[in-house]
Amino acid sequence: MFALLPVAYISSPQIMSLNLIDMGNLTAIKEFLLLGFGSLHGLQFFLFGTFLGIYIMTLLGNILILIVISSDQSLQTPMYFFLSNFSFLEIWYTTSIAPKMLKTLLSGPEAISFTGCVAQFYFFGSMAVVECFLLASMSYDRYLAICSPLRYPTLMNFHTCVLLAGGSWVGGFLTPVVTVTMTFQLQFCASNEIDHFFCDLAPVLKLACSDPEEVKKTTFLMASFVTMGPFLLTVASYINIVIAVLRMPSTAGKHRAFSTCSSHLIVVSLYYGTLGTVYAIPTATQDMALNKVFSLLYTVVTPMVNPIVYSLRNKDVKKAVQKLLSKWKHLMKT
Repeated sequence: MFALLPVAYISSPQIMSLNLIDMGNLTAIKEFLLLGFGSLHGLQFFLFGTFLGIYIMTLLGNILILIVISSDQSLQTPMYFFLSNFSFLEIWYTTSIAPKMLKTLLSGPEAISFTGCVAQFYFFGSMAVVECFLLASMSYDRYLAICSPLRYPTLMNFHTCVLLAGGSWVGGFLTPVVTVTMTFQLQFCASNEIDHFFCDLAPVLKLACSDPEEVKKTTFLMASFVTMGPFLLTVASYINIVIAVLRMPSTAGKHRAFSTCSSHLIVVSLYYGTLGTVYAIPTATQDMALNKVFSLLYTVVTPMVNPIVYSLRNKDVKKAVQKLLSKWKHLMKT
């Protein structure tokens, strides 16, 4: 896909600090410069340690969930099949951003090649869309489990699970192709400095000297479809779940039903809350400092919170973790 993208151009030969290739009358950008967080007044090492710790916890937490689900036979259910897909996604979702972001904290502005910027933009966008689809699939699974418990094993069989998860991955990786292609076909001028810690849409478009309106309109339409569609499906699922739970005669049944959904509901609220805060605000009125803070929440912090939420609020996962730890202790003793 990237081979089809033309090189971006600038019309400011007086900027000697840019890494450039002379192409006759045109000058092509070889790389962009991620400005990161700007001047941190001596806080960079503290923030580096904090975010490195968060990144490591994210990796370990999601890897642990993958190991626990794959090793415990009692967790071989649709709910945990989707959770394992979600944990696998979170590992790569945060990895597409965190390493480069950590480098900007240590070394200041960090160069990223033109192709590298395209790749980061594409893979992060793809995985964000996959996450929307997977969260919707997980809410649909909970809807069937609570609202149609007798038909649930038939409706949510292995074939259906694979179709929903596979469709989420394929749809997620196909959706951003148009936006990425249109964005990096723009001409870039005056500066190669991206005022962010990763190649996100708004700061990249600010460097364009050709009209980005078509890109903005196309991105808005596609983003509305891939976020609002799954979000509305999730909301509809939970409305039906709440109605079904309120009709249950026993308090214990209500508590059990809500407890199976609470973890997923927290994750959905965190993800859409932080994502909406950044992308619902018009680009022209966005404050970049606040944009970076909220971007940190959904790219770095939320992926760490997800395994904590699912492990601490889920009795089955906690039991499986305890069982796995007991096995490891026994093996170490022997």
